[in-house]
Amino acid sequence: MGLGLVLQGHAFAKADPDKVIRIAFEQADNGFDMQRVSSLYSTWMSEAIYETLMIYDYLARPAKLVPQVAEDMPEITNDGRTYTFRIRKGIFFTPDPAFKDQKRELTSTDVAYTLKRIMDPKTLSPQAGSFEGKFVGMEELVKEAKASGKFDYDKPIAGLETPDKYTLRLNLAEPDSTMLHLLANSHSGIVAREVVEANNNDVGRHPVGTGAYMLKEYVPGSRVILVANPDYRGFTWDFKASEPGDERLVKEMKGKQMPQVGRIEVLFIEEDQSRWLAFDSGQIDLAELADHASTKVLDNGKLRPAFVEKGIKISRSLAPAITYTFFNFRDPQVGGFSLEKIALRRALAMSYRVKDEIVQVRYGQAVRAQSIIPPGVYGYDPAYRNSIPYDPDLANKLLDRFGYKKGPDGFRNHPDGKPLVLRIHSAPSTRDKAIMEIWKRSLDAIGVRAEFPVSSFADNLKAAYRCELMMWQLGGVAGIPDGMDFLDSYYGPNAGRGANRNCYQSEAYDEMFRKARILPEGPERLALYQKMVRQLEADTAITLNLWRYRNFLSQGRVLGYKKHPIMYGDWRFLDVEKK
Repeated sequence: MGLGLVLQGHAFAKADPDKVIRIAFEQADNGFDMQRVSSLYSTWMSEAIYETLMIYDYLARPAKLVPQVAEDMPEITNDGRTYTFRIRKGIFFTPDPAFKDQKRELTSTDVAYTLKRIMDPKTLSPQAGSFEGKFVGMEELVKEAKASGKFDYDKPIAGLETPDKYTLRLNLAEPDSTMLHLLANSHSGIVAREVVEANNNDVGRHPVGTGAYMLKEYVPGSRVILVANPDYRGFTWDFKASEPGDERLVKEMKGKQMPQVGRIEVLFIEEDQSRWLAFDSGQIDLAELADHASTKVLDNGKLRPAFVEKGIKISRSLAPAITYTFFNFRDPQVGGFSLEKIALRRALAMSYRVKDEIVQVRYGQAVRAQSIIPPGVYGYDPAYRNSIPYDPDLANKLLDRFGYKKGPDGFRNHPDGKPLVLRIHSAPSTRDKAIMEIWKRSLDAIGVRAEFPVSSFADNLKAAYRCELMMWQLGGVAGIPDGMDFLDSYYGPNAGRGANRNCYQSEAYDEMFRKARILPEGPERLALYQKMVRQLEADTAITLNLWRYRNFLSQGRVLGYKKHPIMYGDWRFLDVEKK
């Protein structure tokens, strides 16, 4: 096929059960129901369990889409409004009681059901905003569901047509240049209706997909074990080198029948030091290098000779990701669009000592972010500069100007005289503790009190979905190689359903968002992206912090590893030498 992923037809893959890869994550997952959750670590594992219509070529840079469940790239007609897919025959879900001992083939109806489930108001999908208004007839179906309290999955709509088992036709209200990327996103991982309904619409701990791996063991917050799906059709590793260093991967892997690895063991180790020691001692095969260990392991971004001699390999890049601290726009202390609230958020953003985080927490493995659209995705502009600088003197003057006066104790009150007390949430990790200490020093310099509640990442995430956290520092990672993926997090209708965690709702922003998502790639769309970013800065929706270098290490016995900028669940592309 010339696409790097040469499928084997009906010949099932035969992964070696004695080949094991062990990996450590710094945070626990949030379950495996990808229509309902938005978590990097859930995505990482779910992409190995579920499949999507499209996938990314493993080595191509910039990111390039290729077919997965689809037989080929879709036929696009009607001036970009109609996408016709042919579904590959012989793709089967892993066995489940919901199938009543019958072998269950994936069909076009399953894809249509999955897309409808994203839009079901009860699903509260973080991806719903991305698909809003796109499929002809879907908005009417959503309105009916909101009125009746029940989504009618059996009602046909013009936007999702299934003429036969293996044909899917998407009819869009307007052209959309991000559509194929959205269909490759983990939230579009295809599920079976019977399984969802048998589990009362919650498959978070009961994932059933058609991917290379399936869930064997799940201990929330501790470990996950995946094993190769014996019914997976497999593919031949045939990717082409596109960057320096790729030739080694091609030499290691070309022509192998995939997947090779029979078992994936995922451990959750929140402490950076513990995670690094597990990798350094050989207990872990794949891990992201903890920032604090970078001074020992790296020299100017390259592995030091001692680690090269041990056979360790590195995959390093400035990630298509950001870190930021959000403000809850529904919070009575920091939310809202009045001038004094905007001034408060602006002062807080100007007070944060980003350089301290880069040096003391990230050990130089980051740079100050200039835009919420990071390098590596469409819409990134290297000349763009953030309009909110680090300037605690100006922050103090701004707070004085808008009535946030200091009391006898040196701390500021609201203009009405009530105490101003921030609550900045974090997780119980050494890194989060250090970041909270930087926040405290930053706020002390402008006379603002703060409390720093600590909860697990999963608990904080659930609370953020409900718009209950006043402030929280997070990372955002590109799910598609387009800046729309980051802009989507501030689209008003997404508030309270996952993607828009700070519940920011601006009519001006939403109008630009709706216009931008139907424009083709080009100058007009790029200009609108910049206006949207400036609107977020004017309202000070977040404090924008860092773009991070991400250093992924692999032991010498792991073959074919290179971190993809968008795609996760990369174990299906790897091999490992037995110990």
